[in-house]
Amino acid sequence: MTTVDVVSVPAPGPVRRARRSIFALLGPAFVAAVAYVDPGNVAANVQAGSRYGYLLVWVLVVATVSAGLVQFLSAKLGVVTGASLPELVRERLAGPARIGFWLQAEGVAMATDLAEVIGGAVALNLLFDLPLPVGGLLTGVASLALLSLQNRRSQRPFERVITGLLLVIAIGFVAGLFFAPPSAGAVAAGLVPRLHGSESVVLAAAMFGATVMPHVVYLHSALTRDRFGRVPAGPVRRRLLTATRIDVTVAMVIAGGVNIAMLLLAAGALRGAGGVDTIEGAHAAISAQLGPLVGVLFGIGLLASGLASTSVGCHAGSVIMQGLLRRSVSLPLRRMLTLVPAMLILIVGVEPTTVLVVSQVILSLGLPFVLIPLVRLTASRTVMGEDANPLLTTVAAWMITAAIIALNLALVAGVLGLF
Repeated sequence: MTTVDVVSVPAPGPVRRARRSIFALLGPAFVAAVAYVDPGNVAANVQAGSRYGYLLVWVLVVATVSAGLVQFLSAKLGVVTGASLPELVRERLAGPARIGFWLQAEGVAMATDLAEVIGGAVALNLLFDLPLPVGGLLTGVASLALLSLQNRRSQRPFERVITGLLLVIAIGFVAGLFFAPPSAGAVAAGLVPRLHGSESVVLAAAMFGATVMPHVVYLHSALTRDRFGRVPAGPVRRRLLTATRIDVTVAMVIAGGVNIAMLLLAAGALRGAGGVDTIEGAHAAISAQLGPLVGVLFGIGLLASGLASTSVGCHAGSVIMQGLLRRSVSLPLRRMLTLVPAMLILIVGVEPTTVLVVSQVILSLGLPFVLIPLVRLTASRTVMGEDANPLLTTVAAWMITAAIIALNLALVAGVLGLF
């Protein structure tokens, strides 16, 4: 383990490009967006569609809009301050509090990584009938290869590969809608906010709470910091913030569309079917009802989801440690350390979908710790200067934070049998 001093410096290359083309600045949000189409989301969306049809479409729409605002605030924090959210939190916490904050943030990142490795293992089992432990090991090795694309000079290679995997995920999960088009009237009815019984409340809480992934809120600020450095107030910064809005909007439209497509596919093809409470069961039902091609595409989408999201999760863990402790371990070592718990679970034979659900509960517990400092920092003129949040943005962000905390408390209570 080594000590790392993070100093924000100007990034002349991106600043020069900012004067020429906004499109040259896109990319960081696509890395963050991968977290919104991870195997945990697959499990929640398929269950929602198969149990309640189109009832909870509105939840995904609201959750996607909320996540878009949160991700923009995180990205803006990195652009304006030239620092990541973990770095700024470290400056404001004393030693013991900082260690405690790091432990919960590290736990969130590891829980995410665990779920993604297991999701990749399930996908390899569905596609090639590989034993789950073998699939988990291959997923870990493949994610290490993706992480090797990270370098100090440019994060663009990593961004490009993750963006490519995001497109594969989109094709894999959206393709089924061409074989089973949803009912337009039913989809429109699903946009009306309503619930049906306590189980739908808990499921809605899981979908909403898992959408704003805490580890990528930490990460997004670091991605923009690394890409742009510290940019002084003025026309260049305003152009970078405009590019960031476009970046977040496009990435969240893709991620939100994929999530909604999963729910619509399950609602149209799996509603009322038995044995679809697990990803394996949903895959079998999709293959049986829509044909093996759709089943293969679903498996490919799940595999790309696991590979991309576990790489992003491992990167987020590194950013969290560097920012909060000024220490780091190499990405290969971190990859090996975080792979161990997943491998143990796969070897023991715990049902994978159960692990995914538990991981979402752990993520929910980490949300308040990241959202509260994010909103406070981006609303502060001392920190953000002229780019501090307008009043309406701050109010909206606090409302989203309060709603997510309430919904995730409902999720935790439901899982514990206290709802």
